[in-house]
Amino acid sequence: MAAERGGCSLEAVPLPPEVRESLAELELELSEGDITQKGYEKKRAKLLARYIPLIQGVDPSLQAENRIPGSSQATAAVSKQQKSRSTNSRDERFRSDVHTEAVQAALAKYKERKMPMPSKRRSVLVHSSVETYTPPDTSSASEDEGSLRRQGRITSTPFQSHSSVEPWLNRVIQGSSTSSSASSTSSHPGGKPAAASSAAAAAATVLADLMAHAQLDNHSAPPDVTTGLVEHLHHERPQVASVRGIPRGYNSSILETADGVPVNSRVSSKIQQLLNTLKRPKRPPLKEFFVDDFEELLEVQQPDPNQPKPEGGQMTVLKGEPLGVVTNWPPSLLAALQRWGTTQPKTPCLTALDTTGKAIYTLTYGKLWSRSLKLAYTLLNKLTSKNEPLLKPGHRVALVFPNSDPVMFMVAFYGCLLADLVPVPIEVPLTRKDAGSQQIGFLLGSCGVTLALTTDVCQKGLPKAQTGEVVTFKGWPRLVWFVIDGKHLAKPAKDWHPQVRDASADIAYIEYKTSKEGSAMGITISHASMLAHCHALTQSCGYSEAETLTNVLDFKREAGLWHGVLTSVMNRMHVVSIPYALMKVNPLSWIQKVCSYKARVAVVKSRDMHWSLLAQRDQRDVNLSSLRMLIVADGANPWSISSCDAFLNVFQSRGLRPEVICPCASSSEALTVAIRRPPDLGGPPPGKAVLSMNCLSYSVIRVDTEEKLSVLTVQDVGQVMPGANVCVVKVDGTPYLCKTDEVGEICVNSGATGTAYYGLLGITKNVFETIPVTAAGVPVSDQPFTRTGLLGFIGPDSLVFVVGKLDGLMVVNIRKHNADDVVATALAVEPMKFVYRGRIAVFSVTVLHDDRIVLVAEQRPDASEEDSFQWMSRVLQAIDSIHQVGVYCLALVPANTLPKAPLGGIHISETKQRFLEGALHPCNVLMCPHTCVTNLPKPRQKQPVGNLVAGKRIAQASGRDVTQLEDNDQARKFLYLADVLQWRAQTTPDHPLFLLLNSKGTVASTASCVQLHKKAERVAAALMEKGRLNVGDHVALVYPPGVDLIATFYGCLYAGCTPITVRPPHPQNLATTLPTVKMIVEVSKSACILTTQGIMKLLKSKEAATAVDIKTWPTILDTDDIPKKKVANIFRPPSPDMLAYLDFSVSTTGILAGVKMSHAAASALCRSVKLQCELYPSRQIATCLDPYCGLGFALWCLCSVYSGHQSILVPPLELESNVSLWLSAVSQYKVRVTFCSYSVMEMCTKGLGTQTDVLRMKGVNLSCVRTCMVVAEERPRIALTQSFSKLFKDLGLSARSVSTTFGCRVNVAICLQPNRLRKLAEQGTAGPDPTTVYVDMRALRHDRVRLVERGSPHSLPLMESGKILPGVKVIIAHTETKGPLGDSHLGEIWVSSPHNATGYYTVYGEEALHADHFSARLSFGDTQTVWARTGYLGFLRRTELTDASGERHDALYVVGSLDETLELRGMRYHPIDIETSVIRAHKSIAECAVFTWTNLLVVVVELEGSEQEALDLVALVTNVVLEEHYLIVGVVVIVDPGVIPINSRGEKQRMHLRDGFLADQLDPIYVAYNM
Repeated sequence: MAAERGGCSLEAVPLPPEVRESLAELELELSEGDITQKGYEKKRAKLLARYIPLIQGVDPSLQAENRIPGSSQATAAVSKQQKSRSTNSRDERFRSDVHTEAVQAALAKYKERKMPMPSKRRSVLVHSSVETYTPPDTSSASEDEGSLRRQGRITSTPFQSHSSVEPWLNRVIQGSSTSSSASSTSSHPGGKPAAASSAAAAAATVLADLMAHAQLDNHSAPPDVTTGLVEHLHHERPQVASVRGIPRGYNSSILETADGVPVNSRVSSKIQQLLNTLKRPKRPPLKEFFVDDFEELLEVQQPDPNQPKPEGGQMTVLKGEPLGVVTNWPPSLLAALQRWGTTQPKTPCLTALDTTGKAIYTLTYGKLWSRSLKLAYTLLNKLTSKNEPLLKPGHRVALVFPNSDPVMFMVAFYGCLLADLVPVPIEVPLTRKDAGSQQIGFLLGSCGVTLALTTDVCQKGLPKAQTGEVVTFKGWPRLVWFVIDGKHLAKPAKDWHPQVRDASADIAYIEYKTSKEGSAMGITISHASMLAHCHALTQSCGYSEAETLTNVLDFKREAGLWHGVLTSVMNRMHVVSIPYALMKVNPLSWIQKVCSYKARVAVVKSRDMHWSLLAQRDQRDVNLSSLRMLIVADGANPWSISSCDAFLNVFQSRGLRPEVICPCASSSEALTVAIRRPPDLGGPPPGKAVLSMNCLSYSVIRVDTEEKLSVLTVQDVGQVMPGANVCVVKVDGTPYLCKTDEVGEICVNSGATGTAYYGLLGITKNVFETIPVTAAGVPVSDQPFTRTGLLGFIGPDSLVFVVGKLDGLMVVNIRKHNADDVVATALAVEPMKFVYRGRIAVFSVTVLHDDRIVLVAEQRPDASEEDSFQWMSRVLQAIDSIHQVGVYCLALVPANTLPKAPLGGIHISETKQRFLEGALHPCNVLMCPHTCVTNLPKPRQKQPVGNLVAGKRIAQASGRDVTQLEDNDQARKFLYLADVLQWRAQTTPDHPLFLLLNSKGTVASTASCVQLHKKAERVAAALMEKGRLNVGDHVALVYPPGVDLIATFYGCLYAGCTPITVRPPHPQNLATTLPTVKMIVEVSKSACILTTQGIMKLLKSKEAATAVDIKTWPTILDTDDIPKKKVANIFRPPSPDMLAYLDFSVSTTGILAGVKMSHAAASALCRSVKLQCELYPSRQIATCLDPYCGLGFALWCLCSVYSGHQSILVPPLELESNVSLWLSAVSQYKVRVTFCSYSVMEMCTKGLGTQTDVLRMKGVNLSCVRTCMVVAEERPRIALTQSFSKLFKDLGLSARSVSTTFGCRVNVAICLQPNRLRKLAEQGTAGPDPTTVYVDMRALRHDRVRLVERGSPHSLPLMESGKILPGVKVIIAHTETKGPLGDSHLGEIWVSSPHNATGYYTVYGEEALHADHFSARLSFGDTQTVWARTGYLGFLRRTELTDASGERHDALYVVGSLDETLELRGMRYHPIDIETSVIRAHKSIAECAVFTWTNLLVVVVELEGSEQEALDLVALVTNVVLEEHYLIVGVVVIVDPGVIPINSRGEKQRMHLRDGFLADQLDPIYVAYNM
């Protein structure tokens, strides 16, 4: 095979026959063993050197120049390729830098999709890293960071779609200097090939692109290379370029919106891009499922019938070699220490180094023994509390030692063992807020630790309280800190001897580990296990006495502790401990120490090998020939293989033998699981496997034969430990044995594993006492096994292979992915160019019942926006291509801001916690919910609507019948409000009708009946004389809230004109408020404007001219000083149906609508309100509402004149300068009935929240209030009314008194104040307010009402909107069929009443368009009654309450405006429900509004907090809307507080907001476009 490959790979190139001959001879020599592999490679490279460059069309001189640096990796790559000649096991596919190429190839396959780049306010760009920029070595790296290019790590073959293409490609790759790095620089979209990367590399990349095309074009045959590759390249150039250029800039081409309106704006072009990226959804085809009547079923991912399944036989338990019998093996570890301490006291045990690499102290075995004795004696005899010894045998003691002090740690550890105490080594807590420190505190608490041992230096460095004692860290128990430096230790008494017992099952020490969720668990290791583990390690590593070992790992736990503190003492070895701080300063230090101490064994992690590679350029004198074992502690990680290979490549020439590298696998629970042994210790030759990533995601092992991109190359971690039995079991459920080709969790049964999680019985049973069973359910052994948390399989030669860890397992859509593998792919995109020191964290969060992958990376301080966005989009593509899985969220944070694990690395669980709490503060975010979330419920198909179910009560209700009431005579007299005012002016001239308060709470003006009448007369005279108006002309009244507004209204009626009240423009905000005034004046066809002098000047000012055309105003009259004149005769309307006034208002959807109110309707409205609220001339009511439209207008201008009661008028605007104005007035005038709006209620709740005590001191007392009504045209805001009631309960406000009203455009007052309701049978129970029900939000989306219990999932509280007014009838009708609906069914609220408006008043006279709003009839049932359609969805429900007349009370529940609802996925959503969820998502969200644009849901969020938090909100908002509403948010816009426009009624103007967003006027802090 090898020869054949060698031959075929050269066939394509015209090589001279003599060269071919020499090559053949070389092959022969190698196969006969006459020449070494190295010699073969050298000679072969020399022969081919002249020809390889030609293959690429590259000048050989360039090639040579490129080969110079260091030990050339180019030749290394070639040489590695050739090794397969000898063993056949290592062909091109095992090259471990291939992963980078795979990623590059995967990226080349994507014709860069245009993704809209998030837009960000400049100020947000500025916040770079926390410490602005720390030089690299202050950060820390760990096993999950630090690799430069991570040389590939998951290897795979570059770009080959079939084997026939392979040969010519191989050569290109061999020739190009490290094609991996070259391609990573040159093939990133839009990037110019970096100058440094050679032309050869460029050629390789072009080829990569060619290949990518070859693959895309349905596997077209590979180009014919023999006839001239160069030409071919030439043809393909343009195409390659087109793949590369990522289009940038805001393409502001004109787009059409959904309504066909061209929109020319940056925002909408981005949305268009977003829609384009979403046009190819990745949803799997929907499976059929039963449609339950109510539930929206989440899609359950059906297994793919073609998915790979394991086919092997059932595995058998693998037995390790027996533990050898050693004649003088000590009975316990302490016995060994005693023996060496007394017989070999001068032998070195441990050498500690400082940060310059100098040896500062060498601990001998004699010193270790004597100091441990002293410490044991002191601990047991000298520490007392209340005259009792503080510690008893078996007590747990915390060991708090810095990584730079192994000597003190070792003394403390053995001192505790000698005293029969249980050491619990932990990290040094640096601050009160260390990542994970709180969890360590919980662990110490649960272990009952009361004493902590530390060193003098360390104790001085800990944070102190004012008393000078060490502070109690968050979550920690109270500890006594004891310093163990020599001067604090007592000399043991002569007669005191420690008991050195044989190893028993008692706990020796507790090692902590952090679980996937971030909790700290303590694993107990018994004396017997500790001894057995030392024995097994000694045997498998062939340790002998007095060997030297260099240890780079943390000596407090795992392999660092096992090799460097325990097994070393067992064998009287000399350990050279290399502190982490030294590694940061000098990554080569461990190699130098191996040389200078002629160490036989070194214990390292892959990152240590990797760092030393980056630093080794200038080191000539390094020699590693003394090493017989280089133990790679994290050999089970997917990227350790590339570190091992790269390390070997570089250091083989410096004496490192290939067989020395020994990866091992271990876990905190099972200790060492497997280790590769050198051949002299009987290890089989190392194994490698190239596995299909897709099959692995189904837990199936398939060696990848097709050489696809998505493969994982794994190396073995050697053989099972001596004396151990190992099997692989299914991860979930019963521990069935796996098949031989199936990945499962590795389990170990041996005397050398941990025994329990301290204090956690349940999990202990699961993990430490697993009994694996065969498929038939028969236990494989009577001995329990320990689960290792490692996922893997047993390969050929009984070698153990690990493909991942349980902690990093992410199950997305039934496929399993490993966090480490995803990190590897992300790093291969362009590691060092963008990600700061390779710091990437990958974890999954559960959203909508499935794991979603989140990737967080630290970006380099100098990275630009463009860079980061481009890197993010490439990472998404690479992961999608290689793992076939979508990334839900990709976040970039500034350098050095992720929480660090104790020895470098990223604290994953803490990062996840911060992500979920919104405390990560990313500087860039990209969410891709559209690609990831595939389990949304099926979009709803509208069902054909049947008629009303027989036997159901029709949902209708009415107020009292007005025809039967006692005031009929009066009602006939009071048909015209102008008549009523004249009558009152005559009969009770001095009766005060109005009191207007200013912001200080003093009376600004008053009006009695006669004063109001006289003012009205003067206005009427002015209108006729100055304004020359005719009867029926329209007059706009532009006044601030006050008595003038009321007087001019009646003046218009006296003159026979039709008044329209208009809110005056805001002088500071003319640009937005004046156009509305102008529009109302024009639409209402006003012939004249009445106003004050000040406003008149404003309307004609220069500033106004910039907002509107001021020349087109009609006549403007100011009424400030009009002469006292009487009107000859006051106009009397010929018929009550004549138009009295126009009521204009802007709806929340941004539509300006004026409704016509006749004289009859106006007086009927006043009569209904009078009856409902029991209003008489002796009453006082306080009104804090705007007087321009709806019920607010009626209460200001009409009701007092009709009923004769006194109105205390509080303009809401005045509350801005004095929040307590309204409530103080209510208290001062002892008002029984008061009206306000939601915005007033909110101002009081927010503004007076902390001031209730102050108000009480001022004598504010609200116990007089019988009814406080919120005037609204929306669903009642329960949360607000409840918090208002709760807050002011202290001031005597009764909760029962707060109620809501409901009105709309067609009828401004439908419901008002529930009359005192009584429970049936007068039960005197103080139950919850009877008028609130809970409905299922999911059913509402389907237009159904389903009542549920309070607190049930998806429940939504709805409060009834008040009692229906006298004379008003309400029915619920189907929105489409217009048929009547039953009780508790959701439909449109229709209303019939004498005070309905008579129609819309529009400028174009398009009454027909809306005719059915005012004159609708039911399609069946009562088809005679004429109804007005409110445009609101709601339902009626008969309650168990009776009203005053003994009738059962029908409650009307308003759900929301139909115009506002969002139709998404065939369902109907109410914006307020989504907004409520969003506001709950994070404490800094002050307000939120949602709207849709071309089927995308846009969420606008106001951020109350620092701009740093802005990007935290993106993921939280997306999550909560997915979880609670099953909707994917398309765009998240983060803005400043106060950006969401709110009208005078306190309702959000979502359409204005939408227009502002599309016109790019919001100045957002950040806009995220979710992919």
